[in-house]
Amino acid sequence: MATKTKRTKKTKRTGSLGFEAKLWEAADLLRNNMDPAEYKHVVLGLLFLKYIEDAFEERRAALHDAVSAPTSEYYVPNADDRAAELDDLLEDRDEYTAENVFWVPKAARWSHIQAQAKQPTIGKTIDDAMDAIERENPTLKGVLPKIYALPNLDKHNLGKLIDLFSGIGLGTKEHRDKDTLGRTYEYFLSRFASAEGKGGGEFYTPSSIVRLLVEMLEPFAGRVYDPCCGSGGMFVQSLKFIDAHVNGGAWGRRNRITVYGQESNRTTWRMARMNLAIRGIEANLGNKHADSFHEDLHPDLRADFILANPPFNISKWGGERLENDVRWVYGAPPKGNANYGWVQHFVHHLAPDGTAGFVLANGSMSSMQSGEGEIRRKLVEADLVDCIVACPGQLFYATQIPVCLWFLTKNKAGNGHRVRKGETLFIDARKLGRMETRVHRVLDAEDIAKVADTYHAWRNRAGEYEDVAGFCKSATLAEVKAHDFVLTPGRYVGAEEVEDDGEPFEDKMMRLTGELSAQMAVAVELDEKIRSALGGLGYGV
Repeated sequence: MATKTKRTKKTKRTGSLGFEAKLWEAADLLRNNMDPAEYKHVVLGLLFLKYIEDAFEERRAALHDAVSAPTSEYYVPNADDRAAELDDLLEDRDEYTAENVFWVPKAARWSHIQAQAKQPTIGKTIDDAMDAIERENPTLKGVLPKIYALPNLDKHNLGKLIDLFSGIGLGTKEHRDKDTLGRTYEYFLSRFASAEGKGGGEFYTPSSIVRLLVEMLEPFAGRVYDPCCGSGGMFVQSLKFIDAHVNGGAWGRRNRITVYGQESNRTTWRMARMNLAIRGIEANLGNKHADSFHEDLHPDLRADFILANPPFNISKWGGERLENDVRWVYGAPPKGNANYGWVQHFVHHLAPDGTAGFVLANGSMSSMQSGEGEIRRKLVEADLVDCIVACPGQLFYATQIPVCLWFLTKNKAGNGHRVRKGETLFIDARKLGRMETRVHRVLDAEDIAKVADTYHAWRNRAGEYEDVAGFCKSATLAEVKAHDFVLTPGRYVGAEEVEDDGEPFEDKMMRLTGELSAQMAVAVELDEKIRSALGGLGYGV
C-alpha cells in the first residue's frame, strides 16, 4: 500500500442541489443566436444580481423585526416613533454594508426588475440596475455586465428567466451556509466551458483538478497566489478546503489566508471578481486585467502557496521581450513556448518555505527542445521538484492534450514535514477517474484521496509510505539523473504487479489453446450453416 495514514473526517457541501439542470435548461433558452462566450455573462450576471438582492432583503427583514424586539439595540418602544425610525433605518446604507451586505438602490431591487420582466424594455432596466449597484458599491466598479439591452438577446425569454430566478433563494443565510449560489455558479461555469469547447478552458479549470491540487497542498494559512486565475476556482476551492477541514465550519478562520491573483483577459477578470464576491472572498486581483509576464501586478509578492492552471504551450507570449528577465534563474524559456516561463514565474514568487502546485501539458516532463531539458535539469538539481503526477486523459473541456501536475517547494528540509532532500515522488494516476460523458472524464473523491494521501504519506513525518509498482515511486536525484532528467512518472513507477493465479505457464497455454481450437471449430460450423442458409435463398457465397 502507498499509504496507511488515516484521513480526518470531513463535512463537505457537495452533491447536486437538485435544480441546477432546470436552471441551465431555462438559461439555454436565452442563447438563440448568441455565442456561449456572450450569453454566459448574461446568465451569471443575473445570478449575481439575485444573490445580492436576497442578502439585502434578508438584512432588511432583520432590521424591520429589530425595532419591535425589546431585546434589540434597535428597539423603539413607541409605535408612532417606531414607524418613523423604521423608514430611515431601512434606507440607511451603513446598516447593510456594516454586515458585509451590498447596498441595493431602489432601481436595482429585484421587485422592481420582476415587475418589468414582461416589458420589452427589461434589458435596459437590468443594465440600469447594474450601473446603479456599481455606483453604490465601489468594490464592484467595472465588474458587472451591462449587456441586457443587446438586440440579439431575446427579451421574452429573459423575462421568463427572471421569473424562474425569482422562485429560488440564493443569498439568504440558509443558502449561503449551503453555498447554493456558489455551487450553482460552478455548475454553470462547467456547462459554459463544455459548451464553448476550446475557448472554455480560458476561464475554467475542471473542479476535480482544482480539488486535487488543493487537497495535496493543504493551504490552511498564508498567502495564496494564482497569476493566471481564470474565474477564480483555485481561490474558491482553497476556502472550501478550510471550511471542510477545520472544526466548526471555519468561516472565522478564513482570514488566515490572503488571496492574490491576476488575469490577462478582461471579461474573465470580471468574472473572477463576481465569483469571489458571491462567496464573500476578499481578494487582491489587481486594479485591472494584465499579463503576468509583461505587467506583474504583484512584483514583490512571495507566496506560501501557488495554485495555477496556466494556458498550455502558448507560442505567442512575448518571450523575445523578456530575454534578460530576473525570473529566468534557470535559463531563458524558449520564445515559442511559455511553459517554462510559467514554471520560473511560480518559483520567483514562492516564499522561502513556499509550495506550488500547477497544471502543465505532458510535454513539459520530457521536452528537450529549445533548452527546456536544460531548464528542467537545473530545477531538479536545485531540489525544487517535490512531486509529479501523471493525470488521466480527457479531464479538460478545452483540450484533449494529456496533462500532469507539478509540485515544487523551496524547502525540503522540514517545514513541518519530514526531511526529503534529494527525493522526488512520482505518481502515475492515468488509470484513475471515470467517464462522466462520452468525451469528459472526472476524478471522484476516492481518486483524489488516493493521490493526495499517497503524497502526504510520503511527505509527512508520521506517514507510512511504500512504493507501489505501477502507481508511485520515491526516486533519488541519482535515479532522475539516470533518466536524463525526464520526469514522466511511467519511467519510475514501473509496471503494475499482476497477481499470480498459481497455474504454471505451460499448463495455462495448453488450456487456452485447447479452448481457442474448440471455438475456431464452432466458428467453422457456423460459417457452413450461414452459407447453406444463404444458398437456400438463392444467394450463394
